[in-house]
Amino acid sequence: MHLNTIIGGLILSEGEFVSNIYQFEVTKNDGSKVMLQEFAGKVLLIVNVASECGFTNQYEELETLYGRFKDQGLEVLAFPSNQFGGQEPGTDAEIKSFCETRFKISFPLFQKIEVNGKSSHPLYQFLREAARGVLGSRSIKWNFTKFLVSKNGDTITRYAPNTRPIEMEKDILQLINQ
Repeated sequence: MHLNTIIGGLILSEGEFVSNIYQFEVTKNDGSKVMLQEFAGKVLLIVNVASECGFTNQYEELETLYGRFKDQGLEVLAFPSNQFGGQEPGTDAEIKSFCETRFKISFPLFQKIEVNGKSSHPLYQFLREAARGVLGSRSIKWNFTKFLVSKNGDTITRYAPNTRPIEMEKDILQLINQ
């Protein structure tokens, strides 16, 4: 799918106009559907995750940030993806068990998706266009690429996989306090 930039939003390849992140529906790890509109008014940290990656320990800092700021309006949304080195091979149930057992995560975990290519989830098509990477790159380079979204649904910035979540605390606080 190709996204075309237009003033005030994006048009998905199917012709659907998308002006902000709240127009997307996602599926939680348990199979329930969620409209991102449910997170309106909150700062979102959206991350593509993997259980067998060198960055997997970032789950710990993601949970720390979530615990520290959820009552102030932060939501961490984790989207497993197996597109990078086959580092998320498990089923949704196995991924959930791993995350809850090893890292005690309490933030929302979603079903495994693709973040690049023709079959990428529309949310990630939008994020890739709204906050490009180094040198204007659209593709997600690896697991644990992070997107910070403001309370009004604007994608603010993209963080590289090697950016530790705790390093984003100042940016998160700034958005919470706006």
